[in-house]
Amino acid sequence: MSWHADDGDLREYADGALTAPRLWSVETHLAACADCRAALAAHVPPADTDAGWARLDAELDAPRPGFAESLLIRVGVADHTARLLAATPVLRRSWLGAVALTLLLAVGVGLVASPLMLLATAPLLPLAGVAVSFGPGLDPTHEMAVVAPMHTFRLLMVRTVAVLSTTTVLSGLASLALPSFGLAALGWLLPALALTATGLALTARLGPVLAPALVGAGWTALVVLSRLLASGTPLPFTAEGQGAAAAIATVATALLIAARDRFDSGRQLGPSLRPLHFAARRLS
Repeated sequence: MSWHADDGDLREYADGALTAPRLWSVETHLAACADCRAALAAHVPPADTDAGWARLDAELDAPRPGFAESLLIRVGVADHTARLLAATPVLRRSWLGAVALTLLLAVGVGLVASPLMLLATAPLLPLAGVAVSFGPGLDPTHEMAVVAPMHTFRLLMVRTVAVLSTTTVLSGLASLALPSFGLAALGWLLPALALTATGLALTARLGPVLAPALVGAGWTALVVLSRLLASGTPLPFTAEGQGAAAAIATVATALLIAARDRFDSGRQLGPSLRPLHFAARRLS
């Protein structure tokens, strides 16, 4: 090297005060000159150096975001929210494959006989998705989720959005395979919203597994009884039934919002997780 960076320039560079074009010259020189890099280290406090290495280690050790997480971040979703959404079990290929297979079976029955199979099955999918996404024993990330420094209600809503988004899109695509039934093929939409809202409202009292199970059983019984007692369209898919579903969805949503604080009471957690949950909540 025929020249070395000026000590004053190195000091300003360390302080972040060096401006272009000297900044460009010094950075280019530092890449090739070990003596100047050693001289620069004298102007950097050891604590800052250690902190820089720690940030570098954390960045290198951090898992690379997957396709779904990267896409969410790109459209403006916060990093931590995108990570929670990407970790939702219903976004895994196994779950999506099971949902797609179920809908294909329902569409096949609809093409051969009637769309009742699709209309009765589609509302149950988001309900099952909520249970899988937040139920102990079903969600492999459940323990990490309940002790995360985030309100449980917000976490539940984030994952519910993921469930509704995926199942609604897939069910909507399945409905397009039944064009001869027109808008009647979308008769599952309002019941799906009603069942999901009701299941969530009951989750505050009954837990994330029992509540969807009871709501799903009630829906199945209603569809079967309506089919047995009526010769025409089952009650849930008539105009009156659709209106009732919309009303139930509205009331259940209001009850869910009113009970949002119950989700952070620790009643839905196992005894061994409650202390960790409350400690994490105090940090939020």
